[in-house]
Amino acid sequence: MAGDDEAMDAYSTVVTEVARRVLPSVASLRVRLPRGTGAGSASVLTADGFLLTSAHVVAGASGAEAAFGDGTEVRADVVGRDVLSDLAVLRARGPVPPPLDHGDAARLRVGQLVVAVGNPLGLAGSVTAGIVSGLGRSLPTSDGRVVDEVIQTDAALNPGNSGGALADSAGRMVGVNTAVAGIGVGLAVPINATTRRIIATLMSTGRVRRAWLGIAGAQAPLPAGLAERTGRRTGLRIAQVVAGSPADRAGLRTGDVVVAVGGADVATATALQSLMMENAIDRPVEITVWRSGALVDVIAEPRELKHSE
Repeated sequence: MAGDDEAMDAYSTVVTEVARRVLPSVASLRVRLPRGTGAGSASVLTADGFLLTSAHVVAGASGAEAAFGDGTEVRADVVGRDVLSDLAVLRARGPVPPPLDHGDAARLRVGQLVVAVGNPLGLAGSVTAGIVSGLGRSLPTSDGRVVDEVIQTDAALNPGNSGGALADSAGRMVGVNTAVAGIGVGLAVPINATTRRIIATLMSTGRVRRAWLGIAGAQAPLPAGLAERTGRRTGLRIAQVVAGSPADRAGLRTGDVVVAVGGADVATATALQSLMMENAIDRPVEITVWRSGALVDVIAEPRELKHSE
């Protein structure tokens, strides 16, 4: 039993230290909506007043009131939101606590300890802990949205947690709590190279422009011979090509396995999405696919993604 007590003490020490570091910089948000108010959480992004939250928390809102644990209350304006990543940036009109340190979700491992900090059910400054249950998930949420490439955790999340911080054992923010998918399943948008670019773009321009090909697919194994030639085991098998889309016009077909786009290896939908940013709009790009036992190159010209596409 002594060993169990020591383990529990070590666990408690880590969670307590993470809470001490993170709690002061996570605010409770009261969101002003055209018809009433909403609630959520936000974390301090920069010392000059940028805050990070979930896009759905501030949907339809022009501003919010942020309240911190030290009694600081400040009004904040919505700078920009990106529905596809479920991230949004606000700008406080007054002083805020110090920003959180950001980690890299790409380094997370299944089973790793994480701590969720937010304001669920109106309970300010709440802390829950759990483990990383899965990575790279694409899961439906209770309100019908689908969140792609998320961190799955069993740390308890409830309404109001959205926009709060998911931190690693060193107190670094590695995710933005975004939704509850079911009993014991919480989701967080990762803080990684891709989302850092999205956040920076929202801070500077207020919107994220994306390129669109018009395909949907899933990771699939490559034939043994091709895997040996490319040094890779998987590609992105196309399950759907949208009629009239850039992919359709380029001649891509259902069943093709995408191997590379613009010379960059592609094996997942996330890898493809990371290439479909603003600089790819209206620019021809070579797409290499495995089709009927051969590698085939096609040229597509992605266009700007509209919310209806």
